[in-house]
Amino acid sequence: MRKIGRQARFRRFLSDIFVHTPFTKMVILLVVLWLMFSAGVYLSEQGMEATSIDSYGKALYWGVAAFSTAGIADAPLSGAAQVIGGLWIVIGSVLFFGTIVATVTTYFMRPIQHPHRKIIDTIEYNLEQLDDLTIDELDLLKETTDTLIVHVERLKKKQSSASRPSKKH
Repeated sequence: MRKIGRQARFRRFLSDIFVHTPFTKMVILLVVLWLMFSAGVYLSEQGMEATSIDSYGKALYWGVAAFSTAGIADAPLSGAAQVIGGLWIVIGSVLFFGTIVATVTTYFMRPIQHPHRKIIDTIEYNLEQLDDLTIDELDLLKETTDTLIVHVERLKKKQSSASRPSKKH
């Protein structure tokens, strides 16, 4: 039961990252730009003697090594490839590290933006741990759940009365 609960929380965690953060869009953009800049470097290096970037595969490798700041990428020889490569290093690095920062920031800001989700997650966690809870913890869980139910019923009444047309005589 606990393993299933952990798997469900992990799936929800991944879903939150892919749906509610810029991660997916930024990774797609990063991959497309990587393919394009690598092609640009490869095409600019074609025909250059003594170049180490003599295939598109090596250009792809160069693209990863260059923007990751690993310092292991051979420098392109042609002027055009150096300009393209320089732009890729700056843009790729900004996108890569920016994606990480934006994803982490957005993920941790979500509970602040949606406090009800945190309450629901806490109740779900406690329900998964029912066998291990003390009587006091069970009483607190019941109290919290009852209060939440009363609050939801109050909100529903308020919404239904607001949506009904008022009768004026």
